[in-house]
Amino acid sequence: MQHKMRNIVLIGMPGVGKSTIGVILAKELGYQFLDTDICIQQREGCLLKDLIAVYGVDGFIAIENQVIASIDVRECVIATGGSAVYGREAMEHLKEIGTIIYLKLPYEELKHRLGNLKGRGVVLKTGQTLEHIFAERSILYEMYADYVIDESNLDIEKTLQKILTFFTK
Repeated sequence: MQHKMRNIVLIGMPGVGKSTIGVILAKELGYQFLDTDICIQQREGCLLKDLIAVYGVDGFIAIENQVIASIDVRECVIATGGSAVYGREAMEHLKEIGTIIYLKLPYEELKHRLGNLKGRGVVLKTGQTLEHIFAERSILYEMYADYVIDESNLDIEKTLQKILTFFTK
């Protein structure tokens, strides 16, 4: 396996299964697992939704960018928050230390999976809808991805198998 420093980075919208798939993938490969949302919460000492409430969306994105840009791990599966792609330094750093996989779901399927956005701590600016951020972020996810996995009609097991085929060649 000749992947950079052999980290695997999962990006994509909330609800695509980055954390769930990330944990199983880490077990399968014998890697560590790191969830950037949890890193942020631990470093800041509060929940994401509270950070967003206090600092606003832009403030939160700045914190997220800073935290992700300072991650130093090897042989780790890294699950990022859906808004991580807004941080240029963060994404350039992730690209340097790992292989980026975009877990892609069509909008309708995503909407169905997500249900209540506010409860999920989805980063929405005032007046933004899920459709807005889906359109805005999809471009960024595509831009940073080394591999794109289309999860249409795939369950977690099938998505996992697709990822593993890249890394066990």
